[in-house]
Amino acid sequence: MRGTLQLGGHPRAKIPLMSHIRPLVPLLVTAGILIGGNGLQGTYIALRGTAEGFSPTVIGMIGAGYSVGFAVGCIYVSRLLRSIGHIRTFAAMAAIGASCSIVMAQVIDPVAWAFLRFLIGIAVASLFATVESWINAKVTNENRARTLSIYRFVDLGSVTFAQYLIPTVGIEGQALFAIISIAMTLSLVPISVADKSSPAPPDAVAFDLKAVWQISPLAVVGVIAVGLSMAAFRNIGPVYAHEIGMDITSIATFMSAGIIGGVVLQYPLGLYSDKLDRRRVIVWATIGSILTGGYLSFGAGTNETANIIAVFLFGAFSMPLYSLCSAHGNDHAKPGQYALVAAGLLFFWSVGAIVGPLLAATLLQYLGPRAFFAYTSFIFAGFLIFTIMRMGVRPPVPPSERHSRFRALLRTSAYFNRLAAPPEKDDRD
Repeated sequence: MRGTLQLGGHPRAKIPLMSHIRPLVPLLVTAGILIGGNGLQGTYIALRGTAEGFSPTVIGMIGAGYSVGFAVGCIYVSRLLRSIGHIRTFAAMAAIGASCSIVMAQVIDPVAWAFLRFLIGIAVASLFATVESWINAKVTNENRARTLSIYRFVDLGSVTFAQYLIPTVGIEGQALFAIISIAMTLSLVPISVADKSSPAPPDAVAFDLKAVWQISPLAVVGVIAVGLSMAAFRNIGPVYAHEIGMDITSIATFMSAGIIGGVVLQYPLGLYSDKLDRRRVIVWATIGSILTGGYLSFGAGTNETANIIAVFLFGAFSMPLYSLCSAHGNDHAKPGQYALVAAGLLFFWSVGAIVGPLLAATLLQYLGPRAFFAYTSFIFAGFLIFTIMRMGVRPPVPPSERHSRFRALLRTSAYFNRLAAPPEKDDRD
């Protein structure tokens, strides 16, 4: 049965909801192409670097380069959008990202790759911010929930599909670099042939990191912990899987399992966190992350099935932590501070994502693959201790006094937070 909208209080004047979604389809297709291409590149760079003889530490350096660029893009993209508009920003950044991918195929050098991944990080952060700002300008409260559902489905499907391009095409040669470049170039097509209008420039994204810390130290420490651990998983996870003897197809399954697992507990944990002291749910999820990481380090060994099941559970517990911490930060934010919190937490996550791949890769190189998930367990154990300490310092916000509810967030741009929940009248940057 198709959903409908009523107009002007007249029950007979109904418009199918899909007519409101249809104008957003080109933007959602563009987002899917970008998300898939970016997910493909993250895994492929780790595997190709390994095949080229790069050490895990060098691969970690390349991953950190991307995270630095992503942080820079998050900070400056709003200025670019206000200066030259959505269409020009998107075209320029897609060209930069595609060109860098082609150059990486021509220049097999770790320093060059780190610099090129830095540029790609800027481009990708800007591309996501542009398309999500564009969607925000077109979405309505009536189609917001459906748009978000489609967006998350596109995210999960495109990233999972992209992983299996690696065993299908192979890691040698220039083919996958070309596919990544083609994906970034093709992302221009849907928005170029669909809507000729360009939305008004968005409000600038405000950054006041001290204010975000004062609003919620736990949220800040939490997203840093997620950046330290999960960015390491996305960048160095393929190296771990290779080190324990998995072939290319199994590595694709391993990475996909961790990503898909991250969806399974998002909403159950979020639902309970809306009803309870949110920090209790954060504690449960963190303990689950510690235990599954510990099993991957000391129990799964080289058994492929055990590793894939365990990493599925690891993703299920650890990936919702960013959204849970963001929701906790919003519990303590005042109306008008939500955009500030969103931008600040994304930046703090980026800081963790810069350091995480370097630390994890160094430990893996010198202590072996067991050290990789032992590292993530250590990070989450530190966060667990901090969370318990904060529970003794600050009382919980009663559910009836919270201004916002849990939202499953993608760490693509600060504009996704605005898409996930319509801002209140006084929620301004």
